[in-house]
Amino acid sequence: MEIDERVAGYLRDVAIPVRVGCVDEAGWPVVLSLWYLYDQGRLLCATTASARVVGYLRAEPRCAFEIAGDLPPYCGVRGRATVTIDPDQGWAVLERLLVRYLGGTDNKLAQRLLARNVDEVALILTPSTLHTWNYAPRMADLPGAAGQKPCPPSDPTSSRSSR
Repeated sequence: MEIDERVAGYLRDVAIPVRVGCVDEAGWPVVLSLWYLYDQGRLLCATTASARVVGYLRAEPRCAFEIAGDLPPYCGVRGRATVTIDPDQGWAVLERLLVRYLGGTDNKLAQRLLARNVDEVALILTPSTLHTWNYAPRMADLPGAAGQKPCPPSDPTSSRSSR
């Protein structure tokens, strides 16, 4: 799927977790947050191979996702994706995520995550649909909303799939 460069820029620039919606083994919806990075049209996440979400996504690789902040102005990207679980890329993706979210690997949290004796897997989300929204123009007069963060364009048709 082709992703509009303005949307891709938002996904590259904003360092907030992605919310992933999937279903558990009983069929109940589950929403969880993961660090992500945008890479060539895909969202890359990392987690331990034993994490429950890995089992959920192995059983049903279709998911929903949202990348949006909690503070005004409200804006973001949401969509549907298919997840591939890749055990070979887990540690490399984790290191890239530590740089993105923690500024590097020379801090206690990064060192603790890197020192774990666990199998790390990459969760690779390949979007099939994307929708954007941007309420910044209508919220510009709210205290603290102006210039708070980057927002994607609000044209929802710019990155939709053909299905």
